[in-house]
Amino acid sequence: MPEKFKVVITDFIVDELAAEREILDDIATIDPINAFSEDELFGRIEDADAVMVYHCLEFTKASVDRLQQCRIIVRPGVGYDNVDVAAARQRGIPVANVPDYGTEEVADSAIGLMLSLTRGITPLNVLLRDNPDMEWKQTHMAPLPRLRGRVFGIIGIGRIGTAAARRAQALGMDVVFYDPYLDDGYDKAIGVRRVDTLEELLEQSYVVSPHCPLTDETRHMINAQTIAKMPPGSFLVNTSRGGVVDTAAIPDALASGHLAGAGIDVLVLEPPKQDDPLILAWRDPSHPAHHRLIVNPHAAFYCEEGMTDMRSKGAVACRRGLLGEPVRNVVN
Repeated sequence: MPEKFKVVITDFIVDELAAEREILDDIATIDPINAFSEDELFGRIEDADAVMVYHCLEFTKASVDRLQQCRIIVRPGVGYDNVDVAAARQRGIPVANVPDYGTEEVADSAIGLMLSLTRGITPLNVLLRDNPDMEWKQTHMAPLPRLRGRVFGIIGIGRIGTAAARRAQALGMDVVFYDPYLDDGYDKAIGVRRVDTLEELLEQSYVVSPHCPLTDETRHMINAQTIAKMPPGSFLVNTSRGGVVDTAAIPDALASGHLAGAGIDVLVLEPPKQDDPLILAWRDPSHPAHHRLIVNPHAAFYCEEGMTDMRSKGAVACRRGLLGEPVRNVVN
């Protein structure tokens, strides 16, 4: 073993790295780069023994191939679509993620977005704030049906999807899920319904909430054509990955009334460009999206405790990989 390993943290440096240092200081030096593009890594990662990659940049094959002695790449977060896991596998480098740090918070946020929209909370607030002469009454959002018994449709019922399902059940909703990769019996274990196709889920869901990873199969899974299969007056919430939803389809769906509301926490490009169709509609007081669309800055996962979990669990994975111990949550 070398005197000390070198651990590179590529991006998303938000503090003095106390959580990482507590776990790694006795075996490693930590090099925090705080990069926002892959080009900034050149000359800094080649001799790394471990790399921690957050979500602010792409870690492509070009970066993987620069690694001369790396024992592990850790993605401290759930999604890992910004890391070329296949290139790492070809090099014999395991890639591990941290799938459990924000489970409760993301599920809470999905339900919070849903309630803000389906109960008219945010739309009414925006309408009354922006229109001082508007009559002060509750029926601006009519029809506003009771939530109990309405279908909450989940795409991908892993850790976060399950947590969201339990919360929706507590509200009296009829929870249904689509997940072709889950073994039989899970629906019975937690008391929800299962469907065999995405179309079946969409056609009956009052609220659709994806909780799946971003893959070639799920990219733009929710688009103009699939939104059209949802019932008129339904709602869409996305706290998964930005690419799962083609957000360019949302403004027209809101304008037509086919979607009664949408809550979007994640986008493909963060922050978005000012001419993004979704953002233009959201900021336009004359567009229904102005009061029926909620956009958050990829914040569903966030809380102080979750941030500490994310960083410390990522550091533990690095430590295990460096010391040759079994590593959990290897995704490649």
